[in-house]
Order: sequence, then C-alpha cells, then structure tokens
Amino acid sequence: MNADSVIAPAGYERAIIGDALVVARVAAAAGFRAALGAAGSLHAWAAAVPGAVPFQGRLTAWGVRLPHGAIDVVVRHGRRGGLFAIIRGDRFAWPGRAPWELETSLRLQEAGVRTPDVIGYALYPAGPGFCRCDVVTRRLPAGAEFPSSWAGADERTRDEILGAVGTLLRDLRSAGARHADLNAKNLYLARDGGRWHAWVLDVDRVRFGVPDDAEVGAQNLARLDRSIRKLRVRSAFDVDNAALARLAELAREHA
Repeated sequence: MNADSVIAPAGYERAIIGDALVVARVAAAAGFRAALGAAGSLHAWAAAVPGAVPFQGRLTAWGVRLPHGAIDVVVRHGRRGGLFAIIRGDRFAWPGRAPWELETSLRLQEAGVRTPDVIGYALYPAGPGFCRCDVVTRRLPAGAEFPSSWAGADERTRDEILGAVGTLLRDLRSAGARHADLNAKNLYLARDGGRWHAWVLDVDRVRFGVPDDAEVGAQNLARLDRSIRKLRVRSAFDVDNAALARLAELAREHA
C-alpha cells in the first residue's frame, strides 16, 4: 500500500487506521476512527448501526450518522460493474476510483454543480497492487432518482423537475464536465428550500474539458436522452417526446 501516492485535499487529513488508508474531512476524522475501531471496515460498521437506512445499488449502501460529528452520511462499498465485476468483484488497482471521485466532487462543487459532498473514503489492501474501498458522502435531502421522482407527479411538478434537470445539465456544460455515464438513474431529485433541485451521482466517470463547451453539453444531453428512451421501453418511465424536447430546450439555454 503506497500511502504517499494518495494526497489529501485542503480541509481533509490522511491517516492509517488499522490496515486502512483513510482520507477524511478534518471535522469527520474522529468519526472515521471510531467507526473503523468498531468494525473491520466503514461499510461493515454502517451495516451494523441500529436504524441504518438501506439504499439499493450494486451493493446496499447505508444511511447512518457518523460518530462524534453529528453528520448524516451514506456509506457505500465500491464494486465494479460489467465484466470486471466477474473478474475482480470489489477489487481495484491501487488506489482505485475514490481519490478521483473526491477530487471531481470538489471541482464540480466549486463550479456550482450539485453533487453529493464526499466526506471521505477508506482504502483497504487487497493483494499486491490492489485495494478495496468505502466512500462516505453527506446524505442528501429526502428525494429519489429521476424516474421515481417523475412517477406519479402532477404536470406542474413534472415541469419543475424538468427545470431542475435542465439547470443541472447547464451547470455541467458550464463546468466543462463530460459525464461518460450520465443516465436517468444517476440524477437525484429533491425539494430543498422550497424548490426542486437535481444532483449528479457517480462522478468518478466525469472528465473535464473546456468550460462552457457546447459539445460537452450536447454529449451529456444525448446520453441522458438515450437513457430516458431506453427506460421508457423497459419500465413505466413515461417521459414523452414533448418533455424530452422541453428538456433539450432547457439544457441549451444560454449556450
């Protein structure tokens, strides 16, 4: 485990706790130490917390309160998708995606893009040159992924949801942020401050180019459009063509 290859950004600290390399916000570091002292990993600790809220994904993530900081967080265990899931499961070439996810989230937030705040992560040795990881993010306001938020919503609410997603797409374009896996299920919608807002998830697939690049905006919109059209066929995600046209119009505003 080459700890020197992992850099803690400003406001974070790096530490070795047991066999784990941890990077955490300074205010949350004591909570990470307590959690890892109680279990072999952050994810195992969170799963055992009474009242932990499960969130389904490739693996169950857990909504809990971090010790010593009163921070409500979601703890997830990293796992590969696709063919690599069969070959490597939850093992990544050192240091994995977690450092990039943290760096990317900070850069997106600085550019005004809504994305979950990464509180920190833990890397665990998993054989020569490999690691496993847990990532801890601040829990978002009560809400749901785009398809679940859309289902059953009235016409006015759906228009507000489209507005929130359009704003997010514009913000990504303004930041020059190209999301290689932008789809309806990694957009999170919630009401906050009396308005609907959208957050982008899975930002380890984001790469940055020139800010306010129309091509970046077009690629993100095209990926999301394809995702929505596929979901319309597979499920009851009833975003019609008029709504897709409205979303495209909102995404291109001020381009």
